[in-house]
Amino acid sequence: MASVPRDGKAVGEIVLRGSSVMKGYYKDEKATAEAFRDGWFLTGDVGVVHPDGYVEVKDRSKDVIISGGENISSVEVETVLYRHPSVSEAAVVAMPHPRWGETPCAFLAMKVASKATEEEILSYCRHSMPRFMAPKKVVFMKDLPKTATGKIQKTKLREMARKFNITDENQTPPSPVEATETVRKRLTTPSGNRKKTVYYDQSSEQVLALSRL
Repeated sequence: MASVPRDGKAVGEIVLRGSSVMKGYYKDEKATAEAFRDGWFLTGDVGVVHPDGYVEVKDRSKDVIISGGENISSVEVETVLYRHPSVSEAAVVAMPHPRWGETPCAFLAMKVASKATEEEILSYCRHSMPRFMAPKKVVFMKDLPKTATGKIQKTKLREMARKFNITDENQTPPSPVEATETVRKRLTTPSGNRKKTVYYDQSSEQVLALSRL
């Protein structure tokens, strides 16, 4: 296990250890063994470390979409979708693609007065993010499936997305130029302008590290 460089670009899984971290799952040795590695607790969250020391949480590792070798954060795509004036709820999961392996699929619950079409949402995404990150299919639902606590059940959405088919010509391959520009914008954003709610600082008692994916 090795820490990723503090460049705000290299993505890894966030792992923890310290006096405030649990020792294991109650009467579940298998789950405990899967959750720990060399004394580090594997959180299941992935993120990057910025040069100023802040850890930015990007996504849950199981929610990351790998398309043509590019890691796509479902959270970043959902954030863009929530900016659309007609979107009430958004969840993005992976769907199969014949060439790139996976591609984003968006499940949306729209506001009551919305008349937005799938093509409108797709066009909005293509103009609001790098094309390789943009969803290639949009599914409208009255309500997204949720748990008893109100959390969107992405497991059910993944099951639905696995049944979808998409033709190769509908997928735009990742553009290195677009990806580089996106990273440049993030790195040049002053640290004071970042949303502190998505960062976790390091302390002497609890250490955060990142292992390469």
